[in-house]
Amino acid sequence: MSQVDRRAWQVLGIVFIVSFAILLWQGQAIYRHAPPIPDKVVSINGKLLFTKEDILQGQLVWRSIGGHETGSIWGHGSYVAPDWNADWLHREALQLLDVFAFKDFNQTYQSLPEHLKASVKARTRESIRTNTLNSENRVITLSAERTETTEAMSHYYQQLFGNNPEFQTLREQYAIRENPIENASYRRQLTAFLFWTTWATSTNRPDSDITYTSNWPHEPLIDNTPAGALLGWSIFSIVLLIAGIGAMAWHHAATVRNESLPAPPSSDPLAQSTVTPSMMATRKFFGTAIALFVLQIILGGVTAHYAVEGQEFYGINLSEILPYAITRTWHTQLGLFWIATTWLGTGLYFAPLLSGAEPRYQKLGVNLLYGALLLVVTGSMAGEWLGVGQYFNLDMNFWFGHQGYEYVDLGRFWQIALFTGLLLWLALVTRAIIPALHRNAGDKQVLWVFFLSSIAIGLFYGAGLFMGKHTHLALAEYWRWWVVHLWVEAFFEVFATAVIAILFVRLGLIRTQSANSAVVFATTIFLVGGIIGTLHHLYFAGVPTSVIAWGASFSALEVVPLCLIGLEAYENYRLRKAATWVKAYQWPILFFVATAFWNLVGAGVFGFLINPPISLYYIQGLNTTPLHGHTALFGVYGMLGIGLLLTCMKRLANPACWDDRLLKWAFWSLNGGLAAMALTTLLPIGVLQGIASASEGYWYARSPEFIHQPIIHTLVWLRMVGDIIFGMGALALAGFMAKLALGQRKFNANNMAMDE
Repeated sequence: MSQVDRRAWQVLGIVFIVSFAILLWQGQAIYRHAPPIPDKVVSINGKLLFTKEDILQGQLVWRSIGGHETGSIWGHGSYVAPDWNADWLHREALQLLDVFAFKDFNQTYQSLPEHLKASVKARTRESIRTNTLNSENRVITLSAERTETTEAMSHYYQQLFGNNPEFQTLREQYAIRENPIENASYRRQLTAFLFWTTWATSTNRPDSDITYTSNWPHEPLIDNTPAGALLGWSIFSIVLLIAGIGAMAWHHAATVRNESLPAPPSSDPLAQSTVTPSMMATRKFFGTAIALFVLQIILGGVTAHYAVEGQEFYGINLSEILPYAITRTWHTQLGLFWIATTWLGTGLYFAPLLSGAEPRYQKLGVNLLYGALLLVVTGSMAGEWLGVGQYFNLDMNFWFGHQGYEYVDLGRFWQIALFTGLLLWLALVTRAIIPALHRNAGDKQVLWVFFLSSIAIGLFYGAGLFMGKHTHLALAEYWRWWVVHLWVEAFFEVFATAVIAILFVRLGLIRTQSANSAVVFATTIFLVGGIIGTLHHLYFAGVPTSVIAWGASFSALEVVPLCLIGLEAYENYRLRKAATWVKAYQWPILFFVATAFWNLVGAGVFGFLINPPISLYYIQGLNTTPLHGHTALFGVYGMLGIGLLLTCMKRLANPACWDDRLLKWAFWSLNGGLAAMALTTLLPIGVLQGIASASEGYWYARSPEFIHQPIIHTLVWLRMVGDIIFGMGALALAGFMAKLALGQRKFNANNMAMDE
């Protein structure tokens, strides 16, 4: 290893250690400054309203009905039902305005002249925002007026989550099934949790003029408006982004030379490689991944339809069997499952390919891992259905049902089983790749990035296990985003970068030294922003201002590597014509090109749209979030997964059954459908919601009055165009895989007949 390469690895190590030190330091700050959970909530006359046990049990009740999949808390969750904190806050503020107006003037608030309205509004603001928590006995004391409105709100939500027929229309608009919480005691405990999370959004921190959630959500009735720090750190993040792009461009101009590509081999080098039994065993991972992908799309269509028919699917009362909370849970969870399955299969395929060695019992290990994968997928989905259906008590739901946290919905037992499976995968990859790491090959640095990212994939999912049954919600969000952001977005991307570089090196299409330098540099630059940038998901999750500062600054740096993504796309694209035989890899390469495109658009443009704190203040949890989510999760990681899948299947399948026509349909339909979905539905609805949030209040942007306007319904129906095109692409891909499987079976049968 040269001195330059050694220095590059040292820089990577320093970035990794320092970044995680800061991330953990801010985790400690969240723990110390999280909104306190009171021991009791009482009226000024001493009447007990809620206890700490009510709040903690209410959190479990909320998780049991789907949690994030039924509306949102602190802006995190789903989009058809309201954000329960914004909803509670607005409803209580309106009631409190009338309470004070009747008490002082014997009139409704709306009937008062403007100067008296201002007086009542100021009193309402002071009543709600004043922190009455006694730090010594940890008791919140509410005024007589707040007690009246709090009890009224508790009664309202108990009726909403029960079977009161007067609330049937509202439940339908919220895509909530009838009688979602049958136990009356559970319903009362749920309102304790809703009260406390809303109290955190509207109550000033001690000795401060901002709330525990930095004045989020926007609610003009109590002057919940952006704190000055949000604007300041937003401006700083944009300046830092511009500086980062300039530095990246300067580095590229100073270090990158327009060197010609190496002369490619006369034939495909991988065609002569040995396909081991364990490599052949990975085929079922790829077939299963596409089956899960198709199922995810079907569930996505049902979930999207619930936005216009909250309890029905074209007149069929589907909510009693598959409520919105379940279809959305399965839709998001299957997205992670099928993408992760393609990448796990890729790791198991490439490890023996790179080492040229087949460890003893490797095929058995691959088959055991596949069985474990099926068990986790089917078991967790069944458990989630039983949990949301209230077939489990709260303890059983935590272990085997629905944990209620988006992307980490599966019960704790299934979560542990998945983590165990990842450790088994890591062991299988390690034992297969070790011989290659011991050789003094030219691509050893890329191999080490591949191996280290495999370790990260195996271990970092375990961060989700730090969320216990009664973990404070602010800390639960912190650990949840370790899984969603670091595990999915960070280390999977590093893994894929290494795999693609190794592939092109082994094909003789790029120089080994170029690949080594590029992969280490790209990993360093990505992790500079990616690790600490995790904090940008937590701006309004009950965290101190320091989290906003670190998150805003470093999440802006996440966009910096994407400024040159067009060059990466071009480089990948021109490799298609390096030699005649490279055309066989045309579609895997084009999927890598699509990955680069969506990385720029989905992760870069749409990601930065919601990254600055001042922007996210108004549009968190609106349709701008799924806009970024769909174009980044599928556009980047889904396209990557398909490209890797096709790369592996190129050697695993019968060449005679390879159908480029189906892949052409799949490629253009998937990309075209995703673009249509984003531009005709998610983006325009998100923009309209953002305007409503800024002008009227966040509650309105998430209210049924807004969501069920004719223009919004029209835009939702327009999504069908993109969905159909996208679905055709998925079916073409599924048809391609089915043709390979049937062709292989026929090929094997013919060989057996010839042997006989």
